[in-house]
Amino acid sequence: MKKFLFASALSLSALSFAQIDLSSTRFGVTAGGNYSRVKNAHNPSGARFAFQGGALALIPMGKDNQFYLQPEVVYYGAGESGKDKDAKGVKGYDAVYANNYISVPVYFKGYFSEAESEFFGMVGPRFNFLIDQKVKDESREIYRTDQLGKASSFNFAIGVGVGYSYKRQLELALKYDFGLSNTYPDLDESKLDANSAKKKSEQVLSLSLSYIFE
Repeated sequence: MKKFLFASALSLSALSFAQIDLSSTRFGVTAGGNYSRVKNAHNPSGARFAFQGGALALIPMGKDNQFYLQPEVVYYGAGESGKDKDAKGVKGYDAVYANNYISVPVYFKGYFSEAESEFFGMVGPRFNFLIDQKVKDESREIYRTDQLGKASSFNFAIGVGVGYSYKRQLELALKYDFGLSNTYPDLDESKLDANSAKKKSEQVLSLSLSYIFE
């Protein structure tokens, strides 16, 4: 019941844009690690570990010290590698398909209570703008960026997360971003295997630490 009430309150607060208090906005910095994969793209397919870091704003929503809008602007590493545990020794196992973005998530954030130190939940869209793509040791020539392996210049994801805030300043968050757009649209035409025509969804699990200034 507590989780249901919290989710309902968070949803209602997200619709209360008229109550946003820009004058009380606080700013902060954030950094962390990403574990990413791309579904239905390359073969062999494994995880890539990368970095994220940037700035955030914490904007109050309503009169309670509990619900906020949290937009961020971060450098965001994603993509995948070829390190499938069942493909050791296979061509492409050492491949790296690195997609690096300027990412703009906009989270609706709710603390579980008005206490200074408290757990919180967050949900919202993420907009990724490709700034750099690197492919090396690919298993197939078709995966190169000058063939069909070029990543889309923009992709869209939905993110959810939970975390803990220490005195509303130092915050640790675990987030999962599920890509809704096609990361490699040209690979749909490759007809390499049964997954070729499927949408290539980029998925990222991240752990970040943020510091919010007074």
